[in-house]
Amino acid sequence: QVQLVESGGGLVQPGGSLRLSCAASGSIFSINYMGWYRQAPGKQRDLVATITSGGSASYGDAVKGRFTISTDNAKNTVYLQMNDLKPEDTAVYFCHAALRNTRREPVRSYWGQGTQVTVSA
Repeated sequence: QVQLVESGGGLVQPGGSLRLSCAASGSIFSINYMGWYRQAPGKQRDLVATITSGGSASYGDAVKGRFTISTDNAKNTVYLQMNDLKPEDTAVYFCHAALRNTRREPVRSYWGQGTQVTVSA
């Protein structure tokens, strides 16, 4: 069993910053990549950013240049630094990990419970 525990969400004014964290724990042999997705009310879940264990990052078009994803592989933790936040960034942010529980098992997908980010004056 694997748990992804997110933290760092909250209320921030437009132009402000927040930093999200997500720590993976449990039965983990190796992590292929971790990332963040977000879902606003009535909308589909969209990619925010992903990063491989080797440090290769990719971003959704809406956040390029404003958000930065990073990892601490020793802690199985992924971070999302969000700058210049806009009201349209308001959503529930979900952590995602693609990992192997043991050396012989296939890669499986895990999700966190989500953390609310609200950008409002």
